[in-house]
Amino acid sequence: MSSVKKLTVEAKGCSVCLPHLVDGVNPVFVIHPMARILIIGQAPGRKVHESGKPWADASGRRLMEWLGITSEEFYDPSICAILPMGFCFPGSKKGGDLPPRPECAPKWHSPMIEMMPNIEVVLLIGKYAQNYYLEIDKKKTLTETVREWKSYLPKYIPMPHPSPRNNIWLRKNPWFENEVIPFIRTEVRKLINKMDSY
Repeated sequence: MSSVKKLTVEAKGCSVCLPHLVDGVNPVFVIHPMARILIIGQAPGRKVHESGKPWADASGRRLMEWLGITSEEFYDPSICAILPMGFCFPGSKKGGDLPPRPECAPKWHSPMIEMMPNIEVVLLIGKYAQNYYLEIDKKKTLTETVREWKSYLPKYIPMPHPSPRNNIWLRKNPWFENEVIPFIRTEVRKLINKMDSY
């Protein structure tokens, strides 16, 4: 068994957070040694928890549109690796989902990222991913952090969550879709074309 497969099996069997998860465990993530793009989001929602397929909801459709890629490309693990901050659905509260469980990222992210030496860009989607990976370099608010996206290049690109709940934010901050999205699409396409040329 390869190291990646062994780690995947181990993480899929993780039950560290079980006492805190009303809906039970169902770790959802994607790792692959050839992946070039790493998507670090929040945590699976209920639909993803039930299907076991990452970003298989309205947020995922918008994310693919932002990246300018097809569903086939998005779900090709040799292109996109997917590591939520919390691998399992954390449950719901009034107005949305609970925050991702804090146990996942410290336990699993580093060993998984070590297995993916070809990652060239990391998309940090939402405040939990940005707080964890940017640490002291993050700004006071998500809006300020995303506005300063160029300062985190070439490794990281901070983004808002593509959830329909963020439609108001997107209307208030048209610069994101006018300036950041075209850059992301160009970079993602470059990486895919680079892989195709091998």
